[in-house]
Amino acid sequence: MVKSCFTSTLAVLCCSLQLALGADQIVLSDNAKLSNDTLLWGPYRPNLYFGVRPRIPKSLTTGLLWAKVDSFQDVQNNFRHTCEQHEGMAGYGWDEYDVRLGGRQTIHDAGNFLDITTEFVKIPGGQHGGNWGVRIKGTPREDAPEHLISSVIFYAAMEGFGSLQVSNEADDLGIQGTVKMEGSSNELGDFMLEVTEGPESNVHPPAMHKSYASKPLDRSIVASLQVEDANIWQAKALLFQHMKTEVDEMISQYGQENAPPPWQIFTIANNVGEGNLHFVQKVFNGAFEFDIMLSSGSAPEPVTSGAISEAIKSTMKSFSDRFSSILAPKAPFDKSQYKAFAHSMFSNLIGGIGYFYGDAVVDRSYAPEYEEENEGFWEETAEARQRQGAVKLEGPAELYTSIPSRPFFPRGFLWDEGFHLIPIADWDMDLTLDIVRSWFNLMDEDGWIGREQILGQEARSKVPQEFQVQYPHYANPPTLFLIFEALIDKLKAPESSTKSSDPLESIRSAHIQNPENAKIYLRKLYPLLKRHYFWFRKTQWGDIKSYDRDAFSTKEAYRWRGRSRAHVLTSGLDDYPRPQPPHPGELHTDLISWIGMMTRSMRRIAETIGETDDAKEFQGYETSIVRNIDDLHWSKKEQIYCDATVDDYEESVHVCHKGYISIFPFLTGLLPADNPRLGAILDLISDPEELWSPYGLRSLSKSNANYMTGENYWRSPVWMNINYLAVKALYDLSQAVGPHQERAGKLYSSLRTNLVDNVFHEWERTKFAWEQYNPETGEGQRTQHFTGWTSLVVKIMAMPDVSQSKHIKDEL
Repeated sequence: MVKSCFTSTLAVLCCSLQLALGADQIVLSDNAKLSNDTLLWGPYRPNLYFGVRPRIPKSLTTGLLWAKVDSFQDVQNNFRHTCEQHEGMAGYGWDEYDVRLGGRQTIHDAGNFLDITTEFVKIPGGQHGGNWGVRIKGTPREDAPEHLISSVIFYAAMEGFGSLQVSNEADDLGIQGTVKMEGSSNELGDFMLEVTEGPESNVHPPAMHKSYASKPLDRSIVASLQVEDANIWQAKALLFQHMKTEVDEMISQYGQENAPPPWQIFTIANNVGEGNLHFVQKVFNGAFEFDIMLSSGSAPEPVTSGAISEAIKSTMKSFSDRFSSILAPKAPFDKSQYKAFAHSMFSNLIGGIGYFYGDAVVDRSYAPEYEEENEGFWEETAEARQRQGAVKLEGPAELYTSIPSRPFFPRGFLWDEGFHLIPIADWDMDLTLDIVRSWFNLMDEDGWIGREQILGQEARSKVPQEFQVQYPHYANPPTLFLIFEALIDKLKAPESSTKSSDPLESIRSAHIQNPENAKIYLRKLYPLLKRHYFWFRKTQWGDIKSYDRDAFSTKEAYRWRGRSRAHVLTSGLDDYPRPQPPHPGELHTDLISWIGMMTRSMRRIAETIGETDDAKEFQGYETSIVRNIDDLHWSKKEQIYCDATVDDYEESVHVCHKGYISIFPFLTGLLPADNPRLGAILDLISDPEELWSPYGLRSLSKSNANYMTGENYWRSPVWMNINYLAVKALYDLSQAVGPHQERAGKLYSSLRTNLVDNVFHEWERTKFAWEQYNPETGEGQRTQHFTGWTSLVVKIMAMPDVSQSKHIKDEL
């Protein structure tokens, strides 16, 4: 009965969508409503090990904390809540996860001798995103003590004008059975939130102290607090503050010498009452399990533990089936050993999607120093930033986005997001376009989008103060335009003869199955895209005329603003060597390449939506950019692309640091198969003394004097995002008739194998994906649990195997 109810409500949802799509006039609002229902709820607080909230500002927010409580000394350090880099974890993350259905996460908490499993599922129905539930399981690890006592605390809070109250009758001894909360808000309607007692197999600590009589631990302890909305995100600190009062009272009552055991003393008050933040504490001895369930008042029926069990089975099967259909690894990675790895990498990418809402710190002084026109400009801009005269909070704004890393970068990064969405676009194009729209909705009236979205105090708590301010003249690589190209490629691809068995396919692929949906989407976004494009051209222009540079066009040259002597943070390549000292006459190879890609994308968008005059205009820009890349950046002497600067005689000169910069026109797809520069580029890529390593392409040549020096952030390590661009460019070249076809195919196969094998072996060894990889040892380094663009390894695994035939073609 439970299973049939789950599948029938899903069928009704999809049937409604199919009827809407079958109409002559597509009702986009209906499609958006159906899509939003399946995306409304989620673990959209990715900075926490587990926290569910809706995509609604100032609404219901939840979280989970736990700790072993067998001693007095380290209880405070044992409590887990926010994802942290060095917290005794032996790995954690989603094993299988689909943002529309849910999934399973496993947290290997070696420090607490406990493995936590969170199985989150959605059950559709009603007018408010349906129901959801999560099953929390705890299993002692092999090295756990015989009696592992754990404290688990779930909390729920309501921000804004809604209400949330515990509906159980107050009981000084705690609540027996299920804890129930009733809530309501304009956006969510009425709902019930329940925390179950769990199965009879749950065991609680026995009575070992007379304090047990007044606070038995076989019941749930519930405390209600009234706190300011702005402080709800500090739930852990609020918990400790509240708990300290209880600890002090117990010590005062029983004394130090007769104090209760730690699992008894580190408890919250039994204090059910008015409030907007409610803690529910359970204390277990050994393994445990319980459910948390939200039932929408508009859903056909409330969620039950039985419904959660069936939904978990259905969700796991649905994920596995879809993954095999959409992202199945191709040879040589089609072996069983890679399956869990591929599932985990993709699930953690899509499971890192979050909803963020809050204000941002912006410097709108428009100080003249920020024009960076004078020699020594980096010193002037540093002084201007110190003044902070016009730094203020702007917003609030909202953003729906994936993130680079849950413990270290739990917020939106503009250039990261384009890479994140490449595999997500294959999985769910509707979701992808929703995220893209969310980013472009952040744009200001000039066309600027902040490169790092630090929205609200919770987000700022993870960022040093000097990096919180965003500057409206700073750009970032426009990688979101890669997604528009992917959309157009899919629209032009032959329709697949294989019909998907996924009942949500008509939602996920609404823009592909009916191209008019895609055109409407692009038309609506087009004014913002143009504004952003021309903002780039206006603010990041490079100087050709002042230095008598010989180029096809006098306009197509570009320079990153926001440069210091040691860094070009705005480029994303931070400490990659650049001309020294910085000069206002610099021209940057990577930037003109990015704008070339962006221009090509704009041309294709204009062609798709019938803006023929604009398409011709963009075609002119594109031709000029490609010509100027050669005229301004190709070094005949070094046989690579180089940045340019101005010497003491006001002459334009190349500054060549072999590395990622040197191959950017190739990486961004601006060089046709017969381009005369390709041979030298392939030489550089394939040389072990230059970029080639057994683990991927080095960011900087081994022959460069700056190799592995200074911060060594982009001065040697292997980065997956740039390596993905190289793999794709090599594949494209291997499929195009030309002098380099066979060589490109061999390099593609070798690079693909090197990248996947190394990330896989490091994942097996450390249980983490990493921000970057050492080019000499292959070891993962810097940020752990970096499941943002490192998850591009899944896309690489799913690319064709051309080792047997160079004529194999497949859609990328």
